[in-house]
Amino acid sequence: MCADTPETPDYKSTLNLPKTDFPMRAGLPKREPQWLERWEKIGVYDRLREKEGREPFTLHDGPPYANGHLHIGHALNKTIKDMIVRSHQMMGFDARYVPGWDCHGLPIEWKIEEKYRQKGKNKDDVDVVDFRQECRKFAEGWVDIQREEFKRMGIAGNWEDPYLTMAYHAEAVIAGEFQKFLMNGTLYQGSKPVMWSPVEKTALAEAEIEYHDHKSHTIWVPFGFQNASGDLAEARVVIWTTTPWTIPSNKAVAYNNKVAYGLYRVESTEEESWTKPGELYLFANALVADTMNRSRVTAYNKVRDVEPSEFDGLILNHPFAGLDEANGYWDYDVPMIDGDHVTDDAGTGFVHTAPSHGADDYECFMARNWLDRMTHNVGEESEFLPHVPFFAGLQIFDRKGKEGKANNAVIAKLVEAGGIIARGRITHSYPHSWRSKAPIVFRNTPQWFASVDREIGDGQDQYGKTIRDRALTSIDELVKWTPQKGRNRLFSMIESRPDWVLSRQRAWGVPLTCFVKKGLLPTDPDFLLRDAAINARIVEAFEAEGADAWYMDGAKERFIGDAANPDDYEQVFDVLDVWFDSGSTHAFVLRDREDGTKDGIADVYMEGTDQHRGWFHSSLLQACGTTGRAPYRNVVTHGFTLDAKGNKMSKSLGNTIVPEKIIQQYGADILRLWVAQTDYTADQRIGPEILKGVADSYRRLRNTMRFMLGSLDGFDEAQKVEPEDMPRLERWVLHRMAELDHEVRSGYQAFDFQGVFSAVFNFATVDLSSFYFDVRKDALYCDGDTLAARSARTVLDMLFHRITAWLAPILVFTMEEVWLERYSEEDASIHLTDFPHTPADWLDEPLAENLAKVRRVRRVTTAALELQRQDKVIGSSLEAAPVVHVEDPEVVAILRTVPLDDLFITSGVVLTGDPAPAEAFRMPEYDGISVVFEKAEGDKCQRCWKILPDVGHHAHPDVCGRCNDALG
Repeated sequence: MCADTPETPDYKSTLNLPKTDFPMRAGLPKREPQWLERWEKIGVYDRLREKEGREPFTLHDGPPYANGHLHIGHALNKTIKDMIVRSHQMMGFDARYVPGWDCHGLPIEWKIEEKYRQKGKNKDDVDVVDFRQECRKFAEGWVDIQREEFKRMGIAGNWEDPYLTMAYHAEAVIAGEFQKFLMNGTLYQGSKPVMWSPVEKTALAEAEIEYHDHKSHTIWVPFGFQNASGDLAEARVVIWTTTPWTIPSNKAVAYNNKVAYGLYRVESTEEESWTKPGELYLFANALVADTMNRSRVTAYNKVRDVEPSEFDGLILNHPFAGLDEANGYWDYDVPMIDGDHVTDDAGTGFVHTAPSHGADDYECFMARNWLDRMTHNVGEESEFLPHVPFFAGLQIFDRKGKEGKANNAVIAKLVEAGGIIARGRITHSYPHSWRSKAPIVFRNTPQWFASVDREIGDGQDQYGKTIRDRALTSIDELVKWTPQKGRNRLFSMIESRPDWVLSRQRAWGVPLTCFVKKGLLPTDPDFLLRDAAINARIVEAFEAEGADAWYMDGAKERFIGDAANPDDYEQVFDVLDVWFDSGSTHAFVLRDREDGTKDGIADVYMEGTDQHRGWFHSSLLQACGTTGRAPYRNVVTHGFTLDAKGNKMSKSLGNTIVPEKIIQQYGADILRLWVAQTDYTADQRIGPEILKGVADSYRRLRNTMRFMLGSLDGFDEAQKVEPEDMPRLERWVLHRMAELDHEVRSGYQAFDFQGVFSAVFNFATVDLSSFYFDVRKDALYCDGDTLAARSARTVLDMLFHRITAWLAPILVFTMEEVWLERYSEEDASIHLTDFPHTPADWLDEPLAENLAKVRRVRRVTTAALELQRQDKVIGSSLEAAPVVHVEDPEVVAILRTVPLDDLFITSGVVLTGDPAPAEAFRMPEYDGISVVFEKAEGDKCQRCWKILPDVGHHAHPDVCGRCNDALG
C-alpha cells in the first residue's frame, strides 16, 4: 500500500456479531459425565421436591430384572419415562420418580444353580437360606451396575433410595398382599394342567413363555368302540396328535356337533401300510383324503354320512387296553364327548383328549365335573412316573431341553398294539421358556391359584365383586390408554383368562405364607389355616428378617404359635410367581413410601407392549383382588426396538445395538433424541445410518441455539421492549411462541414426544433459522440502538427461555449446557425451572395470516435471486434490487409495513401492484407473484455490504447512512 493511501477502517470490529463460547462440536461423550456430577453435587432431584404447593404426579416404574447389562429396549423405556417425569415437573407438578428392580425369580436362581453345576454340586444339597443369600448378593451386584448405566443416560430419579422387591419391607408387603387373597377366599389349591418347564422344574406363567418353531412327531391313532352297534361296531375313530407322549394319559375323544362326519371303508393300500382293506374308519369329511393318503391307502369308499348325534353315549377302548404286562392300567372307558374346540381345519375331526395335559381338554372335563379322572403320569423332569407301565422313567425332554425317549417309545408301543395308521413330523410354533429357551410341557400338577371369578367379600365392590369384573370395569372406566389399542389388547386378555397360577416350585422368592391341614382335601373349608394373628406374625418377621424367616428351623411352630396345633398342619414352601411380586409394587411403593401417592394409585404406568400380559396385567389382577380397582390412571405402551432393516435384534444375528456403545460414540443426548424422534407406540428401528440422521438433526438444532446465545451476548433487562411496542415481525414470533407453548404442553400431557420435538425442531430450524434469524441478522449485526435491534434481542431472550425449557426433558445435557452458557451461577440448572408462562394475548391470528402471505412473496423472490446467483450474474443477494409484482392489493399493503430489503436480504426492493412483464420470474404454486431482477445501484457499504446510492456521502467513509448513524 502506498504511504499516502488512507487505510480502510476496521468496520468489522464495529459490528454486533454473535459472541459465545458455546462450541458447535458438542463433545457429548466426554462432557455429559461432568453435568451428571454437577447435578448430583447440587442435588437437583431433592431440590425439586422442596418446591411447595405443587400437585403430585407419579410415574410408577415397572421394575427391570437385575441380571445383566442394559439393552436398547431398556434405554428406550427409561428415556420415555424420564421425559414424562421431567416434562410434568416443568409443567408445574411435583413429579416423583422412584426407580425399582425385580430381584426374585428363576433367572437369578438359574445363574446360581449354573455356578453350582460347574463345581459339580447340586442345589438341593445346599442349605436353602445360604442359597437364597447367594441369589440376593447376585441381584445386589446387578442393581448397582444397572443403576449407573441408567444414570449415564440422564435418567433423573431417587437413585439413592430405589425400591427392590427383595428388600425386607417389600417381602413383608408381598406376603401381606398374598395373605389378603388367603383371607378373602380367592386363593385355592387346584390340580390342573399348567405350562411346565422340565429344564427349570417349575410352572411358568403366560408372560414367561415365548414361541419358537419346533419339530414334533405326528401320529394318527384309531380307537375302537366298546358299545357301538350296526356298522359302527366294527369301525374305529381316528385322532391326530403332535404329542404322542400324551396318549398314555388319554381319557376321552372329542367331536363337534357342527362338523360333517363320514364312515369310510379301505379298499386297497400300498404294500407298506398299517391299514388293511375292509377296515372301517370315521373321519371328518373335509379331512379324510389327507389322512388316507398319509396312511398309504390307495382306494377307499364312503359308506355313509354319520350324524354327530350318533356318537352321543358311545364308549371307546384305549389303544393300550388289554396289553400284556400292563396289568389293566388302560382298561378303562374312553367316552366320546362333544366340544366346541374341535374343528375340521386340520387333523381328523376328532380330538384326543388328555385332561392332564391340555387346557381345552381340562375345561371339557371340568364342565362335566370329571376332575377325579385326571391322571398324574408325568413328573417334574417330564419323566413318566414309576406307576406308568412300559414308559416309567422315560423323559419327554431331557435336562438340556432336547427330545427324550418318551415319544418314540409310545409310538413303538402303538405300532406293536396295532394302534397307529400313520406317522410323520411337523414343524410348528411351540411354547418355550423365555429363560432356558427350552420347550415346555403341559402337565397336571397341584398348584395354588387365585380365582378371577369368585365373589370377594371385602366390601370393595364399587367396580365389581370378582377380580375379573373389577379389572374389566377399571380398563373401561378408570384408565386412559396410550395408544388406545392397548385397552383392546388387555381387555380381551382379561376377558378370557383362566385363574392366576400363583405358585412356583423354586427357592428364590417370597413364599406362599400359608399352612394346610393334613389329611384334608383342598375342597374342604378347613384345608387352609386362616388366622389374622398368624398372618401378622409372619409379616412382622419378614419386616425384620426378610422372607428367609420362613425357611428357618422351627418356623412353622413360631408362626402358628398357640393358634392351632402345628403338628396338624403342613407348611407350604412354593414361592410366589414373580409377577405377583411386581404386581404388588403399588402397595410398598405407592402406598407405603413418603414419595408415593395418597391413594396408592399411580398417574402413569409405562412399559412395552409385552407387558399387557406381564406387569400391566399382573398389577391389575393383584390390585383388583386387594384394593378393588386398577392401580393406575394412565397406561402408556411402547413397541419393540428392531434393527435398521426391521429385524428383531439377537446376538446370534449380530445385529444388537448396545446403549453403552451409542453413548460412547455420540453421547446420551443423541440416544434420547432418537427416542423423541420415533413413534414409540409402534416398533422402532435403530442403526448406524438412522443415528447419523439423528445426529444431523441435533447439529442443526445446536446451531440455532448457538446463534441465540451469540446474539444475546451482553443483553440485559434495560434493553427489553414491551410486546405492544415491537415491530410486526417480532409480534409474529410471539404469536408462534404462544401457539407452540400450547402445542408443547398438550403434547407432553399426551406423552407425544415425537409431536413435541417435531413442532419445536421445525419452529427452530424453519421459522427461526431459515426465516426470522435470516431476516433480522442485518439489524442485529449492523443497527445501533434501534427499535428493530432491541426488539429482536428481546424476542431472542424470550425464545431462549422457552426453547431450552421445552427441550430440556428430551435433551437433558445439551439444554443444561445452553442454559449454563448464560447463567453460570454455582447452583443454576435448567432442570430447576418450569416452562415459562406465555401470555395467551400474544396470539394474533390475523397477523399470522398476513405473515404467511409475506413469506409466500419471499419464497418467490429468493428463488428468482437464486437463479441469478447460479448464473453468476450476482455473487450475493445484496447485489440485487428486484422489482416485485404482487397482484393482490391487500398483500401489497401488508408488504409495505415490513422492511422489504431485510425480508429479501437485498440492497433495495421496488414493490408494485402493476402487471408483471412476460419475462418476469414466476412460480406456478404462487399465483399473482412475479419478480423482475434488477441490480442494486450505488457503492458497497464496507460495513453492512449493502449496495446503496448514499455510500460515501457521510462522515464515516465508505458506509451507508444507517451504518454512519450506528458508528456515531
